Amino acid sequence: MSLDTMTSQPLVETDRFDLRPLRRSDMGLIEHYASEERLARMTATIPHPLPPTAAEAYVTRVTAPDRAEDVWALDATKVGGSELMGVVTLTHVDDGQSEVSYWIAPAFWNTGLASDAVNALVAANPLNCTTLFASVFQDNPASARVLVHAGFEYIGDAETFSVARGTKVPTWTYLRKLG
Repeated sequence: MSLDTMTSQPLVETDRFDLRPLRRSDMGLIEHYASEERLARMTATIPHPLPPTAAEAYVTRVTAPDRAEDVWALDATKVGGSELMGVVTLTHVDDGQSEVSYWIAPAFWNTGLASDAVNALVAANPLNCTTLFASVFQDNPASARVLVHAGFEYIGDAETFSVARGTKVPTWTYLRKLG
């Protein structure tokens, strides 16, 4: 499958942007945004500094037919905005269960994009999940508010290794039952 071919993921439309599958042309903006330390430190998986081929490897992995996660780009071109402002991901955990994760480019922080994206993805429920999980670093309360506003309930504390920080980071874990 070509990286330019749309995957079987559905388009999810909102007034402010569309959630669309990633494509090869997103690699430059992903690399640009993910290279920023402020962003990488708020994720478990983005390294800092970002290796030269990391964005290409990421897009290749998440657009593969046998992928373990579905990733949507927040694309505001329909309203004259940026082609990629962040991503929202559903990682396949088990039958009917997925983990939600997301990042927003620092230029768009505190604009409500993360809340709109998570709410739109929950409402669309493209994988027909019965349960969604999410976790956020405890030093990122804004990300926790996104989940609470999307109807997730806090279920406990844990810790996750952050590649950018090179250490385990305390997290809050959330759950959302659907349908």
